[in-house]
Amino acid sequence: MSILFVDIENFLYYDGHKGGGNLNERIKNVREYFGLTQEEFGKKIGTARNTIANYENGNRTPGKSIILSICREFGVNEDWLLYGTGGPDNMLIPEDMAYIHNIGKLGNEKNEFKKFYLNAMMNLSDDFWDYLYEEFKKFSDKKGE
Repeated sequence: MSILFVDIENFLYYDGHKGGGNLNERIKNVREYFGLTQEEFGKKIGTARNTIANYENGNRTPGKSIILSICREFGVNEDWLLYGTGGPDNMLIPEDMAYIHNIGKLGNEKNEFKKFYLNAMMNLSDDFWDYLYEEFKKFSDKKGE
């Protein structure tokens, strides 16, 4: 039997599974998973180091825009971040969803070359993709020698 406790004000969640914890612990888990300092993590989501420290210590609760920034920037599952849904194995969105997520970020991309390049690449024939794959494998094999 699972116990469910949700405190919306503090975003606390526990459902009887390991890794439930609370929002501040999960924010820290994301930052540490990607090997970032509080300052580096804050820059990626547009906030200051001390704000990240306050989130992680439970002194402040991030608003929806920060939650969405963390999820967008790091490919984090929003339900997991907010509520611990699915435990720690559910932190990141699945790989196929990550592709969709990354393509969606192009809409806000300011670098026109990135948009041009990726659109051009997506229009290549499968034969050319196979050729590129084989060439990249050669490079990867040489790097391991």
